[in-house]
Amino acid sequence: MAMRQKILHTPEGVKDIYGKECRKKLLLQEELHEMLHLYGYEDIQTPAFEFLEVFGRDTGIVSSRELYKFFDREGNTLALRPDITPSVARVAVTQFEKDSVPLRMCYIGNTFLNHGSQQGELCESTQLGAELIGDGTAGADAELIALASDSLKRAGMKEFQISVGHVEFLQSLLDAAQFPAEVKEKVRTMIARRNFLGMRELLEKLPVKRPIREVFYRLPELVGSVEILNEARELAPDRRAILALERLKEVYEILKLYHMQEMITFDLGMCGKYAYYSGMIFKSDTFGGGEPVAKGGRYDRLMERFGRELPAAGFAIGTDELMKALIRQKIQIPEEPEQIILLFDREQRKYAISLAKDFRGKGKRVELLEREEKKNLSVYHIYGRRKQAGSLIYLRRDEQIIMVNLHTGEKKVVDCA
Repeated sequence: MAMRQKILHTPEGVKDIYGKECRKKLLLQEELHEMLHLYGYEDIQTPAFEFLEVFGRDTGIVSSRELYKFFDREGNTLALRPDITPSVARVAVTQFEKDSVPLRMCYIGNTFLNHGSQQGELCESTQLGAELIGDGTAGADAELIALASDSLKRAGMKEFQISVGHVEFLQSLLDAAQFPAEVKEKVRTMIARRNFLGMRELLEKLPVKRPIREVFYRLPELVGSVEILNEARELAPDRRAILALERLKEVYEILKLYHMQEMITFDLGMCGKYAYYSGMIFKSDTFGGGEPVAKGGRYDRLMERFGRELPAAGFAIGTDELMKALIRQKIQIPEEPEQIILLFDREQRKYAISLAKDFRGKGKRVELLEREEKKNLSVYHIYGRRKQAGSLIYLRRDEQIIMVNLHTGEKKVVDCA
């Protein structure tokens, strides 16, 4: 591709957002952000890139191949953030004293993942999230689930379900099977992708004890209401799995106080996207398909990675995925008041600026345009509709005002006086 052609296009996996779509996304983020504030979360901004070690393999985020890496002038390897949680964890450990916890922090920012040629996936996406650091209780787990739910409702979502699991239940099962490391990862990947048929075929070739094998086979059935936890207790391979189930029951009892029991589904085959999860995990799926619009969980061990033992949990909402889900469910994304196109002849500039200032002082969006002599008024009507403005006000040199409803085309003429 020639250089001129190349600079006119975006690289694969990123896109431009402008006009009405951009306004809707920003307004949606404002609504979600306000809900995080209502729960007492305070804003934090972290760099778009960090030292590679912050997102390295032992952090349990993504493989090195999926990171965008580059060097600074001293030769240090840096990486664009694939996830914001590790950066928040780093700040919590390095910038806050021990007596300052619990910390409730929230953020909006873009993340970067090098998906390569995977069809339809954006390499740059926007996350809005909350992190509760220094509180290891079931109440903290429940608060984050409730906050995610209230945020989605604030955005207008009506049809969504929250699936809750615990990584220790599945981990104890994988450990009990005594798989080699590479087999364990393969089985985990199959379960994460809900490829239970492939998992079954693989297990039939491996020397796994029959009781453990049967629990793996039952994983697709261990999805449902709170009664599933009782059923799973009979299948739990060890004490660790039982404690995980008891924790989920405790979280559920607290969620009942939030009146959320009807929207909670337990899924004991959930793995969590990132390996840093250490306890309760959850995701919010919308009816009509697509990626989860919200996901999160407990990640106590991640804090140790930065040198301090602190319980922590959080979640992130993918605003791009949320916008797609709202469109699928035909839910109107909140919009700003309609724009006014204030067109004027040069002789009316002073009045036009004064009128625009008055409108803006009342919270109205106004775009000032000086009319070009040779352009027909209909050209500005077309322009206004393309900008999705609601009305056009034309201040003529003869001191008449023409007011046009750009939706209906209705005109009204009044004198300036």
